Order: sequence, then structure tokens, then C-alpha cells
Amino acid sequence: FARSANFRFFVAVMEPQLMQTSEVGILSSTALLNRIIRQVTSEALLQETVYFLLGEETGPETPAGITQHPLRHRLIEHCDHLSDEISIMTLRLFEHLLQKPCQHILQNLVLRCLEERNYTENKQPEEREEREHMENGQPHDAVDLEEDPLFSDLSPDNRLSSPDWLSCSPPPSTEHTKPDGKTEVHKIVNSFLCLVPDEAKSSYQVEGTGYDTYLRDAHRQFRDYCGVCQRWDWRSSPKPFEKCNLDSPFFEGHFLKVLFDRMGRILDQPYDVNLQVTSVLSKLSLLPHAHLHEYLLDPYINLAPGCRSLFSVIVRVVGDLMLRTHRIPDFTPKLLLVRKRLLGLEPEGMSIDHVTLLEGVIVLEEFCKELAAIAFVKFHASASTSP
Repeated sequence: FARSANFRFFVAVMEPQLMQTSEVGILSSTALLNRIIRQVTSEALLQETVYFLLGEETGPETPAGITQHPLRHRLIEHCDHLSDEISIMTLRLFEHLLQKPCQHILQNLVLRCLEERNYTENKQPEEREEREHMENGQPHDAVDLEEDPLFSDLSPDNRLSSPDWLSCSPPPSTEHTKPDGKTEVHKIVNSFLCLVPDEAKSSYQVEGTGYDTYLRDAHRQFRDYCGVCQRWDWRSSPKPFEKCNLDSPFFEGHFLKVLFDRMGRILDQPYDVNLQVTSVLSKLSLLPHAHLHEYLLDPYINLAPGCRSLFSVIVRVVGDLMLRTHRIPDFTPKLLLVRKRLLGLEPEGMSIDHVTLLEGVIVLEEFCKELAAIAFVKFHASASTSP
């Protein structure tokens, strides 16, 4: 029955609907697919549905191979569609997929890209120093902030021209790593909590919006995920570097690429889009897989040249934020007012300028607190189960 449903319904009916260019048609067919995914309980039917949507590939993904399965490619592209409604609906589809008890979904979308840990640079300090031979006091591959358009309009007397605002971004280091390879959890938690600068925070002025509110949710959700994933025999610690092919080029995968790209635009996207993007990323962060945990939740990993992680994407957003906030008059009062309106504590009144950016800042602050809570809960769960 499952295979028959695949050919007679999914391939014959759903695929043309999902591949069409009409926005109304895409939206209605994606909404229907969402409903189907949520309702499917048969393991065989779920597998056929997943193969239809994502294909059967489990090997490393390459930039040239992202169109290998046209429907998968189209659906992931729809997560970054010009229509916000289509983007939200498709992101919701993937969020539902990530919660299904099917290992292939996670392997196909993200895990196969992280298998060799080649997002890291596993070199000894002396090797790294030799590779980064110093030229004019800077590594040969260092980014000159003065040449970077993000920093080009900083004046010498501007307080933001000091690199202090980047101090929340931990330097690549092994000092904070314990012998078992785990970074001390309080440093990770603080890295996320301190990522958004104090002048861009507003939750401390509103009761009931502290970091601790995320701990209960993270604990419950992580427990649920562990219940789903425990039969998949995932390793509890990262694959040893000596067994990894670190020389192979790293590609984060089409799915993570789109999510990171959208995360990088959080200050310029509608509030509802941002909520859905961060919701999908938090679901991925909750998964009890060592490589996914390392890539998404450890700010201290030594990223290989040209690679980005969730933390590095957020650092970049914070840099953009710091450049833009000082140009907005009465930034802090406006930020607090927008937060209160979102919470229903203030009635809608006069329109506020830069509201998209202000809402983006609020989502960013909340997301960093959520990631901190997830990191804390996962660490203590692993510590309690360690021999």
C-alpha cells in the first residue's frame, strides 16, 4: 500500500503541485503536505513519503549535487521564497519532518554533511601558527575589517570601532576544552547569553522573560527527542579526528545553508519568518547527535577556513546590529515598546519606525537564550548518563 500511495498519489498528484510556479498553488499543496506529514503514523508510509520528498541519498552532499533530487531542492529553496507565506509554510513542513521518528530525514538533511567533522581545523597551535605566517602583524588570511563593507563606516572616535564588542565571540582555543573534548558548559552558556550586547537587550525589563523560562521547555523537548532517537545508536562523543577525513572540502549542505542564510538576515525579515527559522534551528540543536551538537552549540570549535557555524552566523548578525542601532534615535525605548506590544502588554498605537529591525533584535535575544538553555540541558543530561 505504501509504495502504491507513493506512485499513485505523491508522484502523480503531489509532485506537479509542489513543483509549480503559482504561489497560490505552492501554498495550498505545501499546506496539504504539512497535514499529511503530521498525520502519518505508519512507518512504511512515512518512509515512502520521506523518500519521495528527500530522495534516498545518504552520502556526503556537494554543492554540485544539490539538484540531484529536484523536489528536495525545490522544497529547500521554498524556505527562502520571495513569498513569506510560502517560506513559513515550508519551514513548518521541515520542522514537522524533523520531529518524525525517521533517521533518514536527519541523515539526508544534515548529518551526512557533518560526518567527517571537516568543519573543524584540527591543527596543533604551532602548525596553525606556521600556516598563518604573519604578514604586517596579521595572518595572511585575516579579514581586514576596514575593507569589510560591514565595518566601513565606523569612524575612529566611534565607540563601536573598538573590537571590544566582539569579545563575546570566543577565540578559537583549546583552553576551554576538558580532556573528554567537552567545552565547559558555563562558558558555552555565557557565550550565548552575552552574544547580544546589553544595549540591545530588553527582556530584563519585562517580567517572566528570563533565560530560566527556556530551561523547562528545553528539558522536556530534549527528553522527547532522546526517546525518539535512542534506537538509532548515535555515538555519544564526536568521531576521533584521526578517523576523520579533514582534508575533504566541507559543505554545510543545502538545508543548513538556507537556514544560515535566513538567520543572517534576521534583522531584515518579518517577525513570523524569524520565529519559524529559529524554531527549526532550535529543533536541530536539540538533537542528541555529537557532531550536530558540536557544530551548532559549541562556540569554541576551531572552524576550518571558509566555514561558518550557527554561532559565527549570529556573531556576524550582532556586528551588523551594532552598526545599525546607533543610527536609530531612542533605540532602547522603542525596543522595549515593541517587545511589550508583541507580548500584548501595550496596545497598538502610533507606528514605530525600524519595527522590522527591532522585532528581529527581540527574536535574536530570545533565540540566544534558548540556545543557552539547550546547551545547558544537553550537557547535564550527558553528564548524568556518563559512567
